[in-house]
Amino acid sequence: MPGPDAAIIRAVVRADFEQWLPLWHGYNAFYGRAGDTTLPADITNMTWARFFDAYEPVRALVAERDGRLVGLAHYLFHRTTIGIEPTCYLQDLFTVQEQRGTGVGRALISAVCEQAKLAGSARLYWLTHESNKVAMKLYDQVANLSGFVVYRKPL
Repeated sequence: MPGPDAAIIRAVVRADFEQWLPLWHGYNAFYGRAGDTTLPADITNMTWARFFDAYEPVRALVAERDGRLVGLAHYLFHRTTIGIEPTCYLQDLFTVQEQRGTGVGRALISAVCEQAKLAGSARLYWLTHESNKVAMKLYDQVANLSGFVVYRKPL
């Protein structure tokens, strides 16, 4: 049972947009996307809309503390050639700076794990940049490093 000041982890709701948006911008700024701190509005708006579309495989959880959103987790389900069950990919994980090291990230990962189990997934995976050493300390405690290297080719 979480302690009295533990973050509440829950599914995002439409009313969260104004508090979710700064988290989304913070996440993208952390990774230096789009040259400044924001992606184009059409991408942000489509991302937000996907969370509420039952036909989309993309989902979102948020962490709330004292009525304020302090973290987010976006995840999706996809098929794979090595299994029948869906695989869960944790695409985005972010907590505000002052909440890092307080258990919010761990709680979000745990909540995504539970959602993946409920969907019948046998595996949850995610990527991070090699420079994200603070997050990797947590990841090393809750998951196994796969050893895979990611290659990208712009199209």
